[in-house]
Amino acid sequence: MIHPLTYIHPDAKIGPNVKIDPFTTVHRNVEIGEGTWIGSNVTIMEGARIGKNCRIFPSSVISAIPQDLKFKGEDTLTIIGDNTTIRECVTINRGTTDRNQTSIGNNCLIMAYTHIAHDCVIGNGCIFSNNTTLAGHITVGDYVVLAGLTAVQQFVRIGSHAFVTGGSLVRKDVPPFVKAAREPLSYVGVNSVGLKRRGFSLDKINHILDIYRILFVRGYNTTKALNIIEADIPVSDERDEIISFVRETGRGIMKGYSHRINEDIT
Repeated sequence: MIHPLTYIHPDAKIGPNVKIDPFTTVHRNVEIGEGTWIGSNVTIMEGARIGKNCRIFPSSVISAIPQDLKFKGEDTLTIIGDNTTIRECVTINRGTTDRNQTSIGNNCLIMAYTHIAHDCVIGNGCIFSNNTTLAGHITVGDYVVLAGLTAVQQFVRIGSHAFVTGGSLVRKDVPPFVKAAREPLSYVGVNSVGLKRRGFSLDKINHILDIYRILFVRGYNTTKALNIIEADIPVSDERDEIISFVRETGRGIMKGYSHRINEDIT
């Protein structure tokens, strides 16, 4: 059902069973998948590709041009996967010539007042809590949880299954499977709760924990830690993912664990 007080550009492609509430504007060169609901006062701008069965709540702005002075009006996209929920007042900018698109995966929950800037690539099953802010060119793996008021610096990477606590400033890459907290952002353990919820066995979680003890707890430099991990830790997909992530870092990875008086993070 398309409400008569909604404006849809004649060139927009609207799938079957899409519901759009009043006072929403859909610009040209937009595609909206089957079964999606778009609330009132939403603006869907040029270059948006919205998947099936999404929910977009009031006052969100999807696919506005980048807040980047280098942008010269080139044709770029914002791609949102299936079954993703975007809550109130979220802003998502389309890409630049760097990646030509901003993309968000399937089954994500993007909570109110979140901003996702140009050329970000977000995996499947991610949860970004209220007021999360992502600068441009950020890469986020699958099943990442960013708690409220988290701010991520441009070009940072966050590995799959990571959890970042609320109010964090993310200036360095966050490897997969970890919990990150403190200021400056540091390793505080493996995201065991999230991993259990996603079907990781206790043996697998302990295997990941053994890797991060070497990388973050025992005081080795990164090169030596990786050499020890390769020599002493049995081969697994998780081991190889961690090693590849750390070796490919551009900004460097976050700090390792350190003990502090009267502080206990579990």
